Amino acid sequence: MAKSKTKSAKSISLKKEISQQLTAQLTTSLPALKEILGEKKFENRIKKAARLLTNGIKEKAPKEIKQEKKKASKKKTETSEPVIVEK
Repeated sequence: MAKSKTKSAKSISLKKEISQQLTAQLTTSLPALKEILGEKKFENRIKKAARLLTNGIKEKAPKEIKQEKKKASKKKTETSEPVIVEK
């Protein structure tokens, strides 16, 4: 008994989804190149281009965004009303 898994049941990662979209867009926008190179070479180069373009994409938020959020929250607390302590 083999369980069949469909793509709709599985959640596709963000990187794979973007890669698939890029592959589809490049394929439709470069039909002349497909005729020049041939089917197999064209598909290989499209896959390579999509992989290179999606190389830096990560599933989680990049560290830079997390650090910016932390800095923004610190600035809000620093700019709030200063507390005056009398002795």
